[in-house]
Amino acid sequence: MMIVPSNVKVHMALGVTDMRKGLDGLATLVQETLRKDPFCGHIFAFRGRRTNMVKLLFWDGTGLCLFSKRIDRGYFVWPRMSVEGGTIPLSPAQLAMLLEGIDWRHPERVWKPQKAG
Repeated sequence: MMIVPSNVKVHMALGVTDMRKGLDGLATLVQETLRKDPFCGHIFAFRGRRTNMVKLLFWDGTGLCLFSKRIDRGYFVWPRMSVEGGTIPLSPAQLAMLLEGIDWRHPERVWKPQKAG
Protein backbone atom coordinates (compact mmCIF):
# COMPACT_ATOMS: atom_id res chain seq x y z
CA MET A 1 0.00 0.00 0.00
CA MET A 2 1.23 3.47 -0.89
CA ILE A 3 0.28 6.55 1.07
CA VAL A 4 0.13 9.50 -1.30
CA PRO A 5 -0.15 13.04 0.09
CA SER A 6 -3.32 14.81 -1.03
CA ASN A 7 -1.41 17.60 -2.79
CA VAL A 8 0.45 15.20 -5.12
CA LYS A 9 -0.97 14.89 -8.61
CA VAL A 10 -1.16 11.49 -10.29
CA HIS A 11 -0.87 11.21 -14.08
CA MET A 12 -1.96 7.98 -15.75
CA ALA A 13 -0.18 7.57 -19.08
CA LEU A 14 -2.50 6.49 -21.86
CA GLY A 15 -1.61 3.66 -24.19
CA VAL A 16 0.93 0.90 -23.78
CA THR A 17 4.40 1.33 -22.27
CA ASP A 18 7.39 -0.96 -22.65
CA MET A 19 7.67 -2.46 -19.15
CA ARG A 20 11.38 -3.17 -19.70
CA LYS A 21 12.03 0.54 -19.15
CA GLY A 22 13.59 1.54 -15.86
CA LEU A 23 14.04 4.87 -14.08
CA ASP A 24 15.87 6.66 -16.88
CA GLY A 25 13.71 5.28 -19.68
CA LEU A 26 10.45 6.22 -17.96
CA ALA A 27 11.78 9.67 -16.97
CA THR A 28 12.71 10.29 -20.61
CA LEU A 29 9.24 9.13 -21.66
CA VAL A 30 7.66 11.59 -19.21
CA GLN A 31 9.80 14.44 -20.56
CA GLU A 32 9.66 13.75 -24.28
CA THR A 33 6.33 12.04 -24.89
CA LEU A 34 4.10 13.27 -22.06
CA ARG A 35 5.73 16.75 -22.09
CA LYS A 36 5.86 16.92 -18.30
CA ASP A 37 8.64 17.35 -15.74
CA PRO A 38 9.56 14.01 -14.09
CA PHE A 39 11.20 15.93 -11.21
CA CYS A 40 8.09 17.93 -10.22
CA GLY A 41 7.00 15.55 -7.43
CA HIS A 42 3.99 14.16 -9.30
CA ILE A 43 3.39 10.44 -9.76
CA PHE A 44 3.35 8.99 -13.28
CA ALA A 45 1.61 5.64 -13.78
CA PHE A 46 2.38 3.28 -16.69
CA ARG A 47 0.99 -0.06 -17.82
CA GLY A 48 2.31 -2.43 -20.45
CA ARG A 49 0.61 -4.66 -22.96
CA ARG A 50 -0.01 -7.29 -20.30
CA THR A 51 -2.62 -5.88 -17.96
CA ASN A 52 -1.29 -7.36 -14.73
CA MET A 53 1.67 -5.02 -14.17
CA VAL A 54 1.91 -1.32 -13.38
CA LYS A 55 4.89 0.98 -12.76
CA LEU A 56 4.85 4.30 -10.91
CA LEU A 57 7.61 6.88 -11.32
CA PHE A 58 8.00 9.76 -8.88
CA TRP A 59 10.57 12.20 -7.50
CA ASP A 60 10.73 12.22 -3.70
CA GLY A 61 12.93 15.32 -3.44
CA THR A 62 16.23 13.46 -3.34
CA GLY A 63 15.95 11.04 -6.26
CA LEU A 64 13.70 9.23 -8.69
CA CYS A 65 11.71 6.32 -7.28
CA LEU A 66 10.20 3.44 -9.21
CA PHE A 67 7.37 1.38 -7.76
CA SER A 68 6.20 -1.68 -9.65
CA LYS A 69 3.40 -4.08 -8.88
CA ARG A 70 2.30 -7.27 -10.58
CA ILE A 71 -1.16 -8.36 -9.55
CA ASP A 72 -1.65 -12.12 -9.08
CA ARG A 73 -5.29 -12.35 -10.10
CA GLY A 74 -7.24 -10.01 -12.33
CA TYR A 75 -5.85 -6.94 -14.05
CA PHE A 76 -5.31 -3.22 -13.64
CA VAL A 77 -8.16 -1.16 -15.08
CA TRP A 78 -6.81 1.24 -17.71
CA PRO A 79 -8.57 3.48 -20.23
CA ARG A 80 -8.75 2.00 -23.73
CA MET A 81 -7.73 5.28 -25.34
CA SER A 82 -4.27 5.19 -26.86
CA VAL A 83 -3.56 8.85 -27.51
CA GLU A 84 0.19 9.30 -27.84
CA GLY A 85 1.44 11.58 -25.10
CA GLY A 86 -1.88 11.76 -23.28
CA THR A 87 -2.52 11.40 -19.58
CA ILE A 88 -5.54 11.20 -17.31
CA PRO A 89 -5.39 12.79 -13.85
CA LEU A 90 -6.16 10.50 -10.90
CA SER A 91 -6.78 11.36 -7.28
CA PRO A 92 -4.70 9.62 -4.60
CA ALA A 93 -7.84 7.61 -3.70
CA GLN A 94 -8.27 6.46 -7.31
CA LEU A 95 -4.60 5.45 -7.41
CA ALA A 96 -5.08 3.39 -4.25
CA MET A 97 -8.08 1.63 -5.83
CA LEU A 98 -6.12 1.03 -9.03
CA LEU A 99 -3.27 -0.60 -7.11
CA GLU A 100 -5.73 -2.85 -5.26
CA GLY A 101 -7.22 -4.07 -8.55
CA ILE A 102 -10.49 -2.16 -8.05
CA ASP A 103 -12.20 -0.46 -10.97
CA TRP A 104 -11.40 3.14 -9.98
CA ARG A 105 -13.77 4.54 -12.64
CA HIS A 106 -16.92 3.10 -11.06
CA PRO A 107 -16.26 2.16 -7.43
CA GLU A 108 -19.27 0.65 -5.78
CA ARG A 109 -20.04 1.21 -2.15
CA VAL A 110 -21.15 -1.97 -0.46
CA TRP A 111 -22.78 -0.31 2.54
CA LYS A 112 -24.88 2.82 2.87
CA PRO A 113 -26.47 4.01 6.11
CA GLN A 114 -30.28 3.91 6.13
CA LYS A 115 -30.84 6.51 8.85
CA ALA A 116 -28.90 8.57 11.31
CA GLY A 117 -28.75 7.52 14.95
